[in-house]
Amino acid sequence: MKHTLISSLAIGLVLTACQPVVDEPVPQPFQTKVIDFKASGLIAGTLPEIIDALETGKVSSERLVNLYLERIENIDKNGPKLQAVLALNPDALVQAKALDEQRAAGQVLGPLHGVPVLLKDNIESKDNIATTAGALALKDNITGRDSPLVAGLRAQGAIILGKTNLSQWANFRSEGSMSGWSALGGQVRNPHMLDRNPCGSSSGSGAATAASLAAATVGTETNGSVICPSNANGIVGFKPSVGLVPQEFIIPISVSQDTAGPMTKTVMGAAIMMNAMATATPYKDYTVGLVKNSLKDVRIGVLNFAKGNSTPILAHFDRALKDLEAAGAVLVNIDERPATPDDFGRMSYDILKYEFKDGLNKYLASTPSDKVSTRSLQELIDFNLVNKDVELSLFDQSIFTASQAMGTLESDEYKTALTMVQKATGKEGIDKLLQEYDVQVLVAPSGLTVPRVDPINGDVWPNVWPGLGGHAAKAGYPHITVPMGGIHHLSVGLSFIGTKHTDADVLAYAYGYEQQSQRRLEPQYLRNAESIPFIREAMGGYSNN
Repeated sequence: MKHTLISSLAIGLVLTACQPVVDEPVPQPFQTKVIDFKASGLIAGTLPEIIDALETGKVSSERLVNLYLERIENIDKNGPKLQAVLALNPDALVQAKALDEQRAAGQVLGPLHGVPVLLKDNIESKDNIATTAGALALKDNITGRDSPLVAGLRAQGAIILGKTNLSQWANFRSEGSMSGWSALGGQVRNPHMLDRNPCGSSSGSGAATAASLAAATVGTETNGSVICPSNANGIVGFKPSVGLVPQEFIIPISVSQDTAGPMTKTVMGAAIMMNAMATATPYKDYTVGLVKNSLKDVRIGVLNFAKGNSTPILAHFDRALKDLEAAGAVLVNIDERPATPDDFGRMSYDILKYEFKDGLNKYLASTPSDKVSTRSLQELIDFNLVNKDVELSLFDQSIFTASQAMGTLESDEYKTALTMVQKATGKEGIDKLLQEYDVQVLVAPSGLTVPRVDPINGDVWPNVWPGLGGHAAKAGYPHITVPMGGIHHLSVGLSFIGTKHTDADVLAYAYGYEQQSQRRLEPQYLRNAESIPFIREAMGGYSNN
């Protein structure tokens, strides 16, 4: 049953995988006064460990909320100033105290009873917190509604601690945007290296989980926005099959691609969150298959065509493949990328613009907040022009204007594009690879080592992007990333991709790899790359003096 408490055996297994591994000697932060911002004690732990501490009475929910609030104050609002948390729930402590009283009375709601969780700030909750997408136009958008995933979390006793910062409008406002920036929250910082890109629109959720600002966080993805920040921040991120987590009361981009997903320190944590969030499968337990030998005799397709050309990432990928074999998997090389139709890129982009216009118009028109004056995409564009000193200070709204120019979802162009793209990425893409090579799951690197935050040029990415995450996003298929190590203290991940509704299997395969590899990095809060001694020396040049 879905709401069964996690067994002590399952928790014991995950604890062996939660110890962070650092691939290189840890440098001292490059500053005159060395300050250690790393988490310690219970809040440095994983979601299963925190659940166990609550169940055994080692900590109360009220105490746990206070610990997270103190840490948010110390390192998110001050110290390295991560700016990962956009707003806090003013009633979190009251709710925690009430849940403690319920536990004392033997009325435990579920495994997440009393667990503090942060939501990406495009997900509605009925708490006294606005749902803003990081935008000035929605700063007072308090709706009093729980999205279904939040209702699922709350039914298991979770506390919504607050909302995380994000790339404004889930990074669908400008072609010159900067990941992790919003007008209301400023720039999210990567806790591994503070001047580095936190990646993807769920950047605040990724940074918050890595920095131990909550027991778990929730992100959303249209194309890469759970996977990329999880890869960049060194955590587990799971993008489920589209539809398992309902999209209602989440500010939309794409009805065909949007989904929320858990962002946690371990695969077990992600599965526990899925048990609550996936309200479309209310009796499915996503933790059942998470056993240490879950990779034994599993045939894995190795996407050599999608492994990229970064020498350090390739070295980590090769080591990950050895870990998979050591865990009992059978590796099958796949060297040819599946073909895509002419104009595939244009059609994929057009689908998002069509669906964004339709979905956002419906969302803005239906929000119950009487303080939201922008009730359509065109009114939002006009609002941003009036408030351009705030909203358009760093980049434009080119995607907004391009979306406004699109027709309706009844247009033949939209319907044709949707059919062709979904077929190319699903039946003729991921499914074809799985069937032709007789494999159960596909693996590839999850992404790149992230570049610096660049407020002048916006996001600047290399031309070659590893992985096949775009196919998983467009097809609506499950995709998970698990840390596979670090390059100069920046994390990189390994992706597992399956066909639609094989979510439990994909989680199980990722868990088997995690147990074998144990390569999660603990953030070091380095100011920049020059905080690493050999890089600082090289940047200064060689001298005989």
